Amino acid sequence: MATSREADAALRELLSPVHRWLNTLSVRNHSEHTLTAYFAGLNQLALFLRGKRLTWTRCDKRQLAQHISQRLDEDKLALASVQQELSAIRHFYGWLIEEGLARINPTTGYQLKRSARPLPSIADVDLLTQLLEQEVPDTPEQARLWLRDKAMFELLYSSGLRVGELVALDVSDIDLSDLRVRVTGKGNKTRLLPLGRKAAEAIRRYLPHRELWVEQMDTALFISEKLGTRLSTRAVQQRLKVAAARAGIAQNMYPHLLRHCFASHMLSGSGDLRAVQEMLGHSDISTTQIYTHVDFAKLTQVYDRAHPRATHTQVDGDTE
Repeated sequence: MATSREADAALRELLSPVHRWLNTLSVRNHSEHTLTAYFAGLNQLALFLRGKRLTWTRCDKRQLAQHISQRLDEDKLALASVQQELSAIRHFYGWLIEEGLARINPTTGYQLKRSARPLPSIADVDLLTQLLEQEVPDTPEQARLWLRDKAMFELLYSSGLRVGELVALDVSDIDLSDLRVRVTGKGNKTRLLPLGRKAAEAIRRYLPHRELWVEQMDTALFISEKLGTRLSTRAVQQRLKVAAARAGIAQNMYPHLLRHCFASHMLSGSGDLRAVQEMLGHSDISTTQIYTHVDFAKLTQVYDRAHPRATHTQVDGDTE
């Protein structure tokens, strides 16, 4: 019993600075999702250190490598998840050093081999037109919901929003006169984005219904008809699947796909990587660069049109 109590006490002592660090991040408006993920990763390292009877200051690269190996090989954690945990550890040790609670960051110079990042799925313009220009449903209830749903989907594709950013929008964030939308993204950073005319028209048609549904002066732009309150991300996901099925679309449709399409189609049309980075709210341009892929068939078409010696047309009589 004493051993168990000692182990619990050791873990509490290890986690004490973790809670302090997470509290400082909470004050800086980091999301609950981020804080939960950071704690989960650091809790695993704390359990490892407790088993080795080590403290944060006695964890070096060798112990860190052993812990990471355990997470990959024994716990069967995906490489991407381990990379997220390593990021949390790196930032936590940075804070410990700032606070004078540690002198060395064991993650310095430590890198996992990154796997190739998969290309995002993209839907072509015709498929999105099939989704967004579908017939209005027959029943009055579904017709009302489609006015709201179409406004949401047009906005996701028009301005490249994350679904969390979409449901967080207030009515005051939309400027239908100047065609722009104010978005609060990751790290509580605000960006001002262009609003497409199709999206603006869809929002105008939806707003009178919103006024009938809203309860207790809720400021949310997108409202649940049943509850009269802000729509959830889960509800947006479900409504998109319903709309895709109704339009006869077999491809898996989800809100982030519309963001992918926005980025890919904007880059294809403009080639302006920096502008697309700003609109997506990416802090690192390497995240945006994943959208610069071009399928080989399109590449061949461009080459054939542009290069004077590129034609693949067979010359008459050139046979053996």
